[in-house]
Amino acid sequence: MLMPKRVKRRRVHRGRMTGQANKGNTVSYGEFGLMAMEPAWITSNQIEAARIAMTRSIKRGGKVWIKIFPHKPVTKKPAETRMGAGKGSPEFWVAVVKPGRIMFEIAGVSEERAREAMRLAMHKLPIKCKFVTRQESEVKGGEADEC
Repeated sequence: MLMPKRVKRRRVHRGRMTGQANKGNTVSYGEFGLMAMEPAWITSNQIEAARIAMTRSIKRGGKVWIKIFPHKPVTKKPAETRMGAGKGSPEFWVAVVKPGRIMFEIAGVSEERAREAMRLAMHKLPIKCKFVTRQESEVKGGEADEC
């Protein structure tokens, strides 16, 4: 599972997920990418499940890049605990994903094989996603920068 080696603050505010992604919104390393269409918190377990689904689908050919990292700790209080007594302890880590963010990239495989791998990865994620190519994302990324 992905998690930071060390952090400055153990507990952080929940924050907001409004607006479009203004960075990480183009396919930069590979040929094909998986773009988020909705805002969400993606847990480290979901990222790992999607990665395994993709690498198994392409039968360890090509290369996969994970472009999101779970930096944010999510806390939970123990079950059947009374209110008060401070904030709970960190339970898991999430990556904050906004619409337009490229989450995964693939290179070195055909488009139909990449499309199938990304389809399997989409089923592991809690949001709507879209398969994009390098050319499509550069056009979309350019439009987002102009706004």
